[in-house]
Amino acid sequence: MTAVILATACAAVYGTADFLGGLATRRAQVFAVVVLSQAAGLVLALALLPVLPGTPTLATLTWGAASGISGALAVLLFYRALATGVMSVVAPITATVSAVLPVLFGLAVGERPSPVALGGVVLALLAVLLVSRSSSEETSSGGYRSVLASVAAGAGFGGFFILLAQVPEGGGIWPLIGARVASVAAIGLLALAAGRTLRPAPGALTFILGAGILDMVANVLFMLAQQRGMLSLVGVLVSLYPASTLLLARQVLGERLNTVQVVGVGFTLGAVALIASG
Repeated sequence: MTAVILATACAAVYGTADFLGGLATRRAQVFAVVVLSQAAGLVLALALLPVLPGTPTLATLTWGAASGISGALAVLLFYRALATGVMSVVAPITATVSAVLPVLFGLAVGERPSPVALGGVVLALLAVLLVSRSSSEETSSGGYRSVLASVAAGAGFGGFFILLAQVPEGGGIWPLIGARVASVAAIGLLALAAGRTLRPAPGALTFILGAGILDMVANVLFMLAQQRGMLSLVGVLVSLYPASTLLLARQVLGERLNTVQVVGVGFTLGAVALIASG
């Protein structure tokens, strides 16, 4: 029960962080948003060392760094998709893909989900097809690119969950410190290579810092949850985060979906719920 509570809280915090990150990318370049938000998360992780002490072994830092690179690339793609697409479509697609991967990984290592969970995987694939359908004015190449970026981001987030779950016990907050150091370095180098500025646009810094801090809080909750429960369960519960993103997008931005997308979003959330219940 503790793992379920932690994972559910993690989902709520992730969704809020993604909403703030999406708002930030509509005001600033995505590289600046990702690097600065990840740096803010690193500062918080260092501040949490006295609360979550551990031993920084090579395995702990290596798995953490690998998960950090996967997560950073996912955030980069996800924020770009949020900036160019509809927030209440991008978030569920990303969540569905990130929910399916831990289940597939569990199957590969010997876990056997119930028929209900497998039914959720099938429903998730159908949901991606439905939620990707757009009205004629949204079927531009930009709309399709945001869908593809959402799928790739989901794969990156799923990889983050899987890789972080491989960290040996006793690492404390060190895996997340390793993850953040690697992610800031990797995305920072990409930004330099692409000639992109890391200076935030006016009015974006508050959203950037909020997204980074909340994202680290969510990462801590996920790490604690997966230490207390099965990855195939925790991973899909965490992937319920679009619920809070959708609520904020609807209330703050007034986003509306067409009928097919509404059905797709419903199937997406239903799929995640089925996978979790299995």
